[in-house]
Amino acid sequence: MGLLEEVGKKFAERWLTLLVLPGALFLCALYAAVRLDGFDFAALAREADRFDVKNRGDGFALLFLVVFGLLSAAAGLTVSALGTLVERLWLAERWTAWPVPLYRAALWRVTARARAWDAAFAAQEELRRRYLRGLIPGAEPSGVTERDVLRARARVTGKCPERPGRPTWMGSRIQAVTDRFWAECSLDLPSVWPSLWLFLPDTARTELRQAREAVTRAAALAAWAVPYLAVAALWWWPALLLPPALAAAGWRRGRRAAEAYALLTEATVRLHGPGLAASLGLVKVGPLDTTLGERLTLVTQGRAYLLPLTESRPGE
Repeated sequence: MGLLEEVGKKFAERWLTLLVLPGALFLCALYAAVRLDGFDFAALAREADRFDVKNRGDGFALLFLVVFGLLSAAAGLTVSALGTLVERLWLAERWTAWPVPLYRAALWRVTARARAWDAAFAAQEELRRRYLRGLIPGAEPSGVTERDVLRARARVTGKCPERPGRPTWMGSRIQAVTDRFWAECSLDLPSVWPSLWLFLPDTARTELRQAREAVTRAAALAAWAVPYLAVAALWWWPALLLPPALAAAGWRRGRRAAEAYALLTEATVRLHGPGLAASLGLVKVGPLDTTLGERLTLVTQGRAYLLPLTESRPGE
């Protein structure tokens, strides 16, 4: 019974903070925008004073609170659905299945991002080669310092740790985790992840869930720019300052949240991947490498009958 009460309390808190309160704030802003005449805030304040719920009786006050709460929740749910769309655009997980006009725009963006990444990576490698040549005894100074190499590397990782494969930075950052494990140790993360998720301790799953929810909350914050933009366009134009601020704040939070989620996911796989392999009967002990990555992938894909092909490699 105590567990159910705790779950109900947490659900009520999330419902209140994520839906009702933002919706109530929007309804108040909507009422103010409709009633405002230019910048006559004094008249708005006087009208708000006249709207005294208590003097109209307890029944009216209760009805007002119920209706206001329902409308706030409805506004929050509507924007939450819009936030889901924003999140899908940010992460672009299945961008190849988008409608043709969006797909072509996304393909152009992926190509441009990959081309820019290739140029930055080539510049970094050239600086690194020149720097290493300058370290050879008797060689001419290259004029390239370690700081120059680090700056070039920062420009590459600022675009994406791996070659971008999605049209957005956030999507590419999360996809980079999958690409890195495939390149490093032939581990197909989408295949291994469900088994790894079940193997993880509760604390790790909680951390991952919270990191992922932070991306969703950031998308919801950015989505609130749309209804506030409608308020500004239809009733009170000075409110046009608010939608860009909401969109920018949500976008910045989304980038930070996507980075944190990607780092946490990569750390989780490296930390718990060998334990999952041991629990599945793969006796090789040690950090993830090509052999262990291949074997984990085969087992989780239901192709364990191919494991003997990985047991007679040179150097094993």
